[in-house]
Amino acid sequence: MSDADNADGSRLPEPLRTVTPPSGTHPDAQMDAIGWVILLGLLVLLLPVLPVLVVVWLIDTVRGSLGQ
Repeated sequence: MSDADNADGSRLPEPLRTVTPPSGTHPDAQMDAIGWVILLGLLVLLLPVLPVLVVVWLIDTVRGSLGQ
């Protein structure tokens, strides 16, 4: 970039052309908790479907071994 692009009077260095300053790295416990809640919710919803999936898988396996 040329010096003419920096002539707008901005006091920020070129890589920091943002409204807010960078906050640095920090743990995000709230998002971690939300992820665990979503995982547990999916497990509760999908756990009743698991026996049906196992039966379908077993039928498919038996049919495959009988067909050969």
